[in-house]
Amino acid sequence: MLVTPTRPSFSPSGGLYLGNPPGFDTMRRKPHLTAVFAAAIALAGMATAPAQERRLPNAAELRLSYAPIVQRVAPAVVNVYAAKTVQTRNPLFDDPIFRRFFGVPGGGGPQVQRSLGSGVLVDGSGLIVTNYHVIEGADEVKVSLADKREFEATLVLKDQRTDLAVLRIKDGREKFPSLDFANSDALQVGDVVLAIGNPFGVGQTVTHGIVSALARTQVGITDYQFFIQTDAAINPGNSGGALVDLTGQLVGINTAIFSRSGGSQGIGFAIPANMVRVVVASAKGGGGAVKRPWLGAKLQAVTSEIADSMGLKRPAGALVTSVVPNSPAARAGLKPGDLIVSVDEQAVDDPNAFDYRFATKPLGGNAQFGLLRAGREFKTAVALQTAPDTPREEITIRSRSPFSGAKVANLSPALADELQLQTVDEGVVVLDVDAGSYASNLGFQRGDVIQEVNGERIGKTRELEKATSVPNRSWRIVILRGGQKISAVFGG
Repeated sequence: MLVTPTRPSFSPSGGLYLGNPPGFDTMRRKPHLTAVFAAAIALAGMATAPAQERRLPNAAELRLSYAPIVQRVAPAVVNVYAAKTVQTRNPLFDDPIFRRFFGVPGGGGPQVQRSLGSGVLVDGSGLIVTNYHVIEGADEVKVSLADKREFEATLVLKDQRTDLAVLRIKDGREKFPSLDFANSDALQVGDVVLAIGNPFGVGQTVTHGIVSALARTQVGITDYQFFIQTDAAINPGNSGGALVDLTGQLVGINTAIFSRSGGSQGIGFAIPANMVRVVVASAKGGGGAVKRPWLGAKLQAVTSEIADSMGLKRPAGALVTSVVPNSPAARAGLKPGDLIVSVDEQAVDDPNAFDYRFATKPLGGNAQFGLLRAGREFKTAVALQTAPDTPREEITIRSRSPFSGAKVANLSPALADELQLQTVDEGVVVLDVDAGSYASNLGFQRGDVIQEVNGERIGKTRELEKATSVPNRSWRIVILRGGQKISAVFGG
C-alpha cells in the first residue's frame, strides 16, 4: 500500500522578492522612511528575543515509565500452545509398485501440527480469552503463565464469527490474576496503548503505541468488521494477546497485522473489548454458543448515488432492503427503504458499524433506533432477543450423489443468522464438507442452501436424504449461494 505525500504549501509571507524590496518607492527609487524605521525596529526585536528555553530533564521526569502498568497487567497475559494431529498422505503411497520398490508402507503417518499465540485471563477462576484461529482444530491446548508455570486448558466456547475462543485452566485451584474490561467505545484516536503477547515465541513482550484509528471495517478477518487500529508493534504470536490502556484495563484483543513481509509495519488490529465482553459473558453463562440480538432485516451500505437520491449530505447509515415477517424489525415497524442512522444515540455509518453496535447490546429490553424515512427523522424501539431456533436434525449424506460427504441441517432463523443468510426462509443448508469427498470435489461450501434436487423441492433434511437415496444417471440441482440462485447438472 503506497501513500503519496502531499506537496507542502507555503504562505506568501515566507516568499522571496525578486524586484525592489518592500518599503521602496519604485517610481522615485527612494526609500520610505517610515517603512525603513519599522523594518529596523522589527529586526532589533528579533535580535533581542530570548532563544527557546532548553534544560535538562529533572530526576523525576527521567524516571517516568510504563513499568508500573506492565507489572500489574503482565501476570494476566499468557502464552497459548495448541497441538493437533493430522494424517499426512502422499499420492504415490497409493501405488503398490512404488511401495514395493521403495519399501514404503501404505498410507501416511500421523503428524503433529503446533500453533503459538497469546491469551488473556479475564476471570480469577482461570477463564482465558484468545483468538479462535490460535486453537482451531486443536486436540490439546496448554497455557504458560508469566511466572513460567504451565497448565492444560479446556475449550469452553468458540465463536468463529468474532475469531474469539474462551478457555479454562484445567484443575486450577487458585485465584489467578485477571484484567478488567474497559469501555472500548470511549477510546479516542491518539490514546496511548500497550500491546502484550508472545511474538515469534520469544517470550512475553510489551510494545507501546497509540490508537491509530477506530471502527476499521475493511479488514476482512471476522464477520464483525469494527476493529481498533494501533501502531504498537504486533507480530505473529501476538494473536490473542492484550491491548491495554494506561489504567491497565483491557481495551482489545490483538488479532491481525497488515504486513507485506510478515512482520510489524505499524498497522495492527484488535477486537474491541465491548465485543470480547459479550463472548466472555456467554461462556460464563454456559450453553456453548454466543447469544446475540436478532434484527430480522437485510441491510445495505449507502452509496453516493443512493445518498443523492435520498437527499443526504453524505453517504452514511445502514439501508433496510428487506424485513423478515414477525421479526423484531417487523414488530418495531421497520420497512424497506428506512435508513438506520443510530443505535442508542451512537452513530451508524454503515452496516458493519450497525452489526457491531447491535451485536454488543445485552439481551432483554430494547434498543433505540434512529431512522430516516422519506426525509423525516424518527425513533423506534427494537426488542433485543435471539432468533427462534429449532432442532437442526444434522445429518451427513453418505449415499452416492453429488452431496456425498456434505453435513447438512434444516434452516432456521437462528441458523440463518449465524451463517448470515438474510434472504432465505426455507431449505437445507450445508454446514460442513468432508475433505476429499465427492461434495468437496464438486465445490459445495458451508452456507450453500439446497433448494431443489431433480425438480423436487427440498425443505427438510429427510427430504434431501430421500431424494439422494436412489442412484441417478444425472442430477439437476438448484442451490442458493450469496443471495444468487445457481442451477447445475452433475453426472451420476
